[in-house]
Amino acid sequence: MELEGQWWKGELAEDIYQALRYKELRLPAYKGQSPQLSLRRYFADLIAIVSNRFKLCPAARHLAVYLLDLFMDRYDISVQQLHMVALSCLLLASKFEEREDRVPKLETLNSLGCMSSMNLVLTKPGLLHMELLLLETFQWNLYLPTAAHFIEYYLPVAVNETDLHDGWPMTCMEKTMLYMSKYADYFLEVSLQDHAFLRFVPSLVSAACVASSRVILRLSPSWPPRLQRLSAYSWEQLLPCVQKLLIAHDSDVKEANKQKCPPSGAPPAQTVFQAPGSSVSLQPFMQRQNTQYMQPLVVSTQAPPTYRTHTAASLQASTAPLQSLEPKVNLPGRQYQLNPLYPCSAPCFDR
Repeated sequence: MELEGQWWKGELAEDIYQALRYKELRLPAYKGQSPQLSLRRYFADLIAIVSNRFKLCPAARHLAVYLLDLFMDRYDISVQQLHMVALSCLLLASKFEEREDRVPKLETLNSLGCMSSMNLVLTKPGLLHMELLLLETFQWNLYLPTAAHFIEYYLPVAVNETDLHDGWPMTCMEKTMLYMSKYADYFLEVSLQDHAFLRFVPSLVSAACVASSRVILRLSPSWPPRLQRLSAYSWEQLLPCVQKLLIAHDSDVKEANKQKCPPSGAPPAQTVFQAPGSSVSLQPFMQRQNTQYMQPLVVSTQAPPTYRTHTAASLQASTAPLQSLEPKVNLPGRQYQLNPLYPCSAPCFDR
C-alpha cells in the first residue's frame, strides 16, 4: 500500500484519510487469546530490530507486528515456528509497503548477527510456505491500516505558532516541530510494545501519540481545536490511550534512570525540555481537559532505548504443530509442513 510522495500534503489527502478511517472500522477482531501472548514483546522487538537494520518504513514495521498479532490470535504456535512467522510477517509487510529494492533478501537476512546468535537459518521453501499460510489466513488482504499510516496526516498541524510553551509563546518553531516528530515516533513504537493498544482503532492511537507528545513538550492547549477538527477525536476520547502511553513513557524513564546508577546520596539531575526521556507526573493533566502542563519535568540525559536487546534463555520450546484457535476459520486444503527448524528459545520480557 505504498503511496507515492507525501500524500498527506496533496489534494487527495482528506479523501485518503477518510478511506483509511473507513477501512479501520472493518479490521479483523483481536481477542488476545494466544497461548504465547507472553512472548509477543520479544517477537515485536525482533521485527523492530530487523526492520531498522533494513531501514524499512514505520508502516511496514507496524503492519508486520499487526499481522503477527492476528496470526498468533488464531493459532497455537510453537516458539520455533514463531521466529519463522514473525520474519514472514515482516517480509510480507515490506513487500506491501516498500519498493521492491527495499525488501529484505533471504541471503541478507541469514547473514544478520541476530540470526546467527539465535541459530536461525531461513530457507526459501519454508518462507514461501509460511507466506502462503499467512496470506490465506488473511484472505489475501493486507490492506490493514495501522497507527503509522495516520501519523503523517496529523503531524503537519501538530504544532502551531499560536501554541504556548509553559504559558509563553514559542521561540523556535522549527525546533519544536523536530521534537514533536521525535516524540511522536517514540510513542508510536511504545504502542507496538503492548497488545493492549489493539483495543483502540489505529487513527485514535496515532492521535493519542500526538497528544502525548504535546503533553510531554508542555504545549498548551494539550489538544487544540484544529487537531480535534482534523482527527474528529475529542480530548475525552483520547484520554484512555494517552494515559497508557504516558504511563509507559514514565516507566521507560525510571528504567533509564536506574541504568544511570547515580552515586549513593546524590540528588537526581533536573533539566527542562529534552529529547524522549522526561518523567512526567500524570495525575495533574489527567483530571482536566486541555490543561496547561506546568509541573516540573525530570529529564534523563540518556533516552531509554525503544528496543531492548535480548539474550537466549532456558525456555523449553514446544514442538507441537500449529493448532487453530479459531475453529470457524476456513483455509484451503493445502497442507503446510511447518517443522520446527529453530532450536533457540526466547525469554518473555514484560514492561
